[in-house]
Amino acid sequence: MTSPSTPLAQNVQPAAGYAGDISPEQAWAWVQSGEAELVDVRTDAERAWVGFVPGAHALAWKQWPGMAMNPGFDAGVQALGAGGKKLVLLCRSGVRSISAAQRATELGLQAYNILEGFEGDPDAQAHRGQKGGWRFRGLPWQQN
Repeated sequence: MTSPSTPLAQNVQPAAGYAGDISPEQAWAWVQSGEAELVDVRTDAERAWVGFVPGAHALAWKQWPGMAMNPGFDAGVQALGAGGKKLVLLCRSGVRSISAAQRATELGLQAYNILEGFEGDPDAQAHRGQKGGWRFRGLPWQQN
C-alpha cells in the first residue's frame, strides 16, 4: 500500500520506559489503519475548552482541578489496550502523555507518546497552537 503515511511507518523515536515517541501524523495513520487506539489523556476541561479529536478515547491522566491522579486510569487504559492493540497517547504538549505511556507500559501495554501533543509548544508570545501539535498539523479535531 502506498500513501502519504507510508514513509512514517518506521518513524518511532526510542524512549525510556515506553514503546517510543511518534509524530501526530504517525499516530493518526495508525489510528486510521486500525492498528492503534487514540487515548486523549488531557483533562475533561481541556477537551471541552480547547478541542478534541473525534473518536479519541477520553481518559484523563490527571483531573482538574488540582491535577490529582485519575483513579480510573489503570482500568481504563487496560481495557483500551486489551488484545495487544497499540495505544497512542495525546496530551496538551506531549509531556503528560509520557507519564501516562510509562504507566501503561508498566501495566503490560504497548504505549506511545504523541510528540507535540494537541496544542504544541508555546511560541515567543507564550501562545500555543502556532508551533506544532495535532491542530497545527491539520489533523482532525473539533471544538464544542
